[in-house]
Formats: sequence, structure tokens, C-alpha cells
Amino acid sequence: MTADALSLVFSALADPTRRDIVARLADGDATVNELAAPYDVSLQAVSKHLRVLEDAGLVTRTRDAQRRPAHLEAEVFDLLTKWIERYRQQADERYRRLDDVLRSMPDDPPTLPSSRPPTPRHP
Repeated sequence: MTADALSLVFSALADPTRRDIVARLADGDATVNELAAPYDVSLQAVSKHLRVLEDAGLVTRTRDAQRRPAHLEAEVFDLLTKWIERYRQQADERYRRLDDVLRSMPDDPPTLPSSRPPTPRHP
């Protein structure tokens, strides 16, 4: 997946309505009418959301007789997962190195000599 395609996917998923549509399509294909049912928006608005998801490669639409169901393209999520996993592994490695450094440090820090002269005590 190229950086531009990745940007399209993340941009498409930045909208909560589109993320909800993706979550609903994960349960199975659905038409625009079915996807629009729980929202207080027009069919055109849901169609625009679907178009953004299609442009990002997350959704395809097919013709099934009179229906045009939207279908979630899981392969794109596999690519996203691989991209994210690479950075997760790098972060895990950094934390492991930090843990090693912290384990090698003494529990009590050394006391440093005071640079101030001692305060005189009065009886």
C-alpha cells in the first residue's frame, strides 16, 4: 500500500459515521437504505460516505438484481494491520530497551555532596 493510499484510508476512517458504516459492513453486506436507517441523514449523505470509503478501497459495491449492496474489503485492513504492526513492534523494542536500562540502574540513587556549607547549630 502506498503512502497516498494509506492517507486515503486513514482520512476515510477519520469520520465517525464512516467508521460506524465500516463496523456495520463487517457484519455483512448492506444497501444504502439499510446503512442509512439508523442515521438522521439523507440517503445522499450516506451515499457520499460510501463513495469516500470506495475511493479509499475499503468498500466495493456490486449489483445484485435490484440491490446494490456495499461490501467491506477486508484485504485493506490486513494491509493497515501490517503497517500498524511494524510501528508497534518498534515501540515495543524501545520499551524493552528502556526496561533493560531501568533494571540496570541502582535502586537508590547515589547521594551527591552538598555544595553549601553546613548550617551552624545553635544551642
